[in-house]
Amino acid sequence: MSSNTYSVRGMTCGHCASSVTSSVQRVDGVTAVEVDVLLGRLTVTADGSVTDAAVARAVEEAGYEVVTG
Repeated sequence: MSSNTYSVRGMTCGHCASSVTSSVQRVDGVTAVEVDVLLGRLTVTADGSVTDAAVARAVEEAGYEVVTG
């Protein structure tokens, strides 16, 4: 099992967190999702090989952006 944390731009409320959580949970291999709106962070735990690109796509589908670098 592995865990990765991402910075997410655009989240401002509980509804934002819910949208991101719902979208990322649909990625194959994801077992847990934790969102901190105040810090703009997303922590994803997976039991398989979940790529950063797959997580970023899911976040974008929810209407937000993973910040890199």
